[in-house]
Order: sequence, then structure tokens, then C-alpha cells
Amino acid sequence: MGEFFLGYGLFLAKILTFFVLAVALVVLIVSLGGRGRGRDKGSMTITHVNEQLDDTKEAMFAAVLEHGDLKSTLKNKKKQKKLEEKASKKAAKVAAKSRGDGTTIVDEKKRKRMFVLDFKGDIRASQVSGLRREITTVLSIADVYDEVLINIESGGGTVHGYGLAAAQLERVRNKNIALTVCVDKVAASGGYLMACVANKIIAAPFALIGSIGVMAQIPNINRLLKRYDVDVELLTAGEYKRTLTVLGENTDQGRQKFIEELKVIHDQFKSFISKFRPQTNIDLVATGEVWSGQAAVGMNLIDEVLTSDEYIVSSCENTDVYRVKFEVKKSLPEKFGFAAEAAVDRFVDKWLQRANNGSYLN
Repeated sequence: MGEFFLGYGLFLAKILTFFVLAVALVVLIVSLGGRGRGRDKGSMTITHVNEQLDDTKEAMFAAVLEHGDLKSTLKNKKKQKKLEEKASKKAAKVAAKSRGDGTTIVDEKKRKRMFVLDFKGDIRASQVSGLRREITTVLSIADVYDEVLINIESGGGTVHGYGLAAAQLERVRNKNIALTVCVDKVAASGGYLMACVANKIIAAPFALIGSIGVMAQIPNINRLLKRYDVDVELLTAGEYKRTLTVLGENTDQGRQKFIEELKVIHDQFKSFISKFRPQTNIDLVATGEVWSGQAAVGMNLIDEVLTSDEYIVSSCENTDVYRVKFEVKKSLPEKFGFAAEAAVDRFVDKWLQRANNGSYLN
């Protein structure tokens, strides 16, 4: 029996050693992946959506049409494309006309352009680093006759992260360029903080919209520490430097102050939405509730029920649509580091969603 327990103990020791080494390896990879993140490395990818659709259509023609019909169809299509290119070049030549006062007007015959950006937000709104570069790139050539479309998918997160993301969208509005937001799945809390900046908000029928509220969830293990005679000393300078803590004993005064701070942020949230969507009854919708896209129309949270695919494809009929994406180039250690970090982020996101019925901090 003694030999059994000895062998079993050695087996457990091996497992524990392997686990410690695995954790150390992940920590090392994450550390290596974090090096150089401050460097501005990456590339901008511009995709002409119209051409993508044309290529797909031609592939379908090739699959379903007879040889003679296919040849005739492609010939007519090629002819039509040449006519469109010729008209586009002609319009470009007369697009800019100078006035006597030095200002410029744009000819209405100029073909409209749409720039499509995607934002899939996590709890920290970490994608804002790419979003700001994408918007800077678009604004370098866009004019008042163009449109910027943002596909947003986010359940919200930190106030400062999504506040910065919303400020990036304001840059488009400040240039008097039409800004449209499409929501196919969810734009709640911080996600809606971003969406409300748009001139027009479009959402799929069952997309989740709203969650206009603020929350914070802080565990406290002070009673557990006291049970084992563990004291925690919290030293601060400033009456409200720390209102609630994880380890220390929280007070009613600290809780009240924390709630007051949440209310201030909530009022800022409501004021921000009212600024861009004055048609919305903010007191009616700022309850933390969420609505489906269909119901959100009646609440004036969105303007139209439509998927992003429908909107983009229909726009391609008379608009040149470009998808703009900033992609970070990662080394092998960074790929492993980012993968480990993303796994942790997904775990935290899912845990918070379950704990708060899909609502987040902001």
C-alpha cells in the first residue's frame, strides 16, 4: 500500500510540475507577445466590394449557364462595365469646379463612395487602436458626398474604452460626412454609445439594442480573510481615493459614494445619446433594458430594420463600396501571446455575460 501512495504521489508531482511549466510558458509567450506593441506596425487592406460581388456573380454564371448563354452574358456585362468606367472617368474630370470665392463644389454626377469598417468590440474596446487608423485613412480622401459605414458588434465594456471609440466616430460627423452604423447582432451599452453617433442606425430584426446603463461588480473577501486572522491595511490620501475594495472592509459611506459616481457616468451616457438622437425619449430607454431591432425602431433607438448585407449590396448598384481594414502583423511569439490573451478575454466576456444577462460595465 505504501508503494502505491508513493507512486501516486510521484505521479501527482509530475502533473503539478507539468502544469507549472505550462503556465510559465504561457506567461513567457504573453510577455514576448506584448513587446513592441507600442510600435505602429501593421498594414491597411482596401477591398473593392463591387469587384468582389462581380467575381462571385461571374462564378455563379459559369456554374449555372450553358456555354453559349454564358459567353453572351459575360460579353454584355463587359460592355456595360466599359460604359460605366467611361462615364465615371468623365464625371471625375468635371467633379471639382472652382467658384469665384475660391471654394469648391462637387458635381452631382460624381459616383458616390462608401467606406465600410468593422468593429467587433471586447470588454476593453481594444479594437479602437485599429479603428482610429482606419478612420484616419478614410478621412484622408473622403468628402461630403461620400458615406462611412461602421458594422458594430459589441455588448459594451469599460467607459473610457468605448468613450474613445465613440469619439473616433465623431471625427466622421465633424467632417460633415454621412455616418451609418449597422448592427447585425448586438450594440448594447458601450456598443450603443458608439452607434448613437451615426446619422442613421440600421439593425437586423433580432439584433440586441440598448442596455443604456452603468454597472460595476466587485468581489469582496474581507470576511474570509478575517476568518483566518488576516489583516489588510489600506492607506490612502484623499477622502474618496478608494471607495470599495476587494480585500478591505467596505463601508456604507464608500458604497454610497460609489453609487453616486455610477450615476454621474449614467447621466453623461444619457446626455451623449440625447445630443445625437434628440428624437429618443432618453428617460424611457435609459433603464438598462435591451430591445430587438424590430422593437428598437419604435423606441427611436434605431432608424431602420435591415441587415448590413442588404444595405451594402443594394448600395453597390450606384456606389463604389470599399472595405477598409487595418491588420496588425504579428510575429510567431506574438501570435501565441495574443491567442492566450484572447482566450482569457473570451472567458471573462462569457462569465460577465452570464452574470449580468448580457450587460457589461458601460
